[in-house]
Amino acid sequence: MPMIKRRTFLTGSAIAATGGASLFSLFRTPAFAKELTVDDVLFDPDNPVLGNPEGDVTIVEFFDYQCPYCKANHPPLTEVVEADGNIRLVMKDWPIFGAPSIRAAQLALGAASLGQYEKANTALMETEGKLSDQLIEETLEMAGFDLAALDQSYRDDRGKWDGLMRRNSEQASLIGLQGTPAFIIGTTLYPGSMDAAALKEAVELARS
Repeated sequence: MPMIKRRTFLTGSAIAATGGASLFSLFRTPAFAKELTVDDVLFDPDNPVLGNPEGDVTIVEFFDYQCPYCKANHPPLTEVVEADGNIRLVMKDWPIFGAPSIRAAQLALGAASLGQYEKANTALMETEGKLSDQLIEETLEMAGFDLAALDQSYRDDRGKWDGLMRRNSEQASLIGLQGTPAFIIGTTLYPGSMDAAALKEAVELARS
């Protein structure tokens, strides 16, 4: 099974053109007890998957609901995934901008327990500016959610969801991420925002 090592940018023309870095060039820090594998990142069984769960290419996004670049990048990302039809989209909740980010992630993952992660994720990604508990709750209520049910759903599976967010954070640290958004497409790391053209190019590279 391939291991993930510290990021080293490759010199290949296709990767250099898109700013990608091979995950095979990332190594673990001694702070963690086990090696980080590509499967750990791409195929965590608890991670919500959008798009085509059986797709031949996986896109992973590390994101935060308060990140303006994540929000701006979300429409072209989902449009590319939908138009392609054969992409697994793994959304890694990485709430790094404080308590509102954590609260938004908790409620979205509570929605995942109810089979409605995409609906909650889409609603929260459409918010503007910084989040507050009030804005989070109003946004989800306007999307048709019962806040008490969402909160209870998260609490019922709290061990699972808190564990997932902890793993996401550990993976981001091991990979060397500096912020959001960050994408892994196939086994190549693309830090920062990507427009539709860059996403399509990266997907084609992953398939080649």
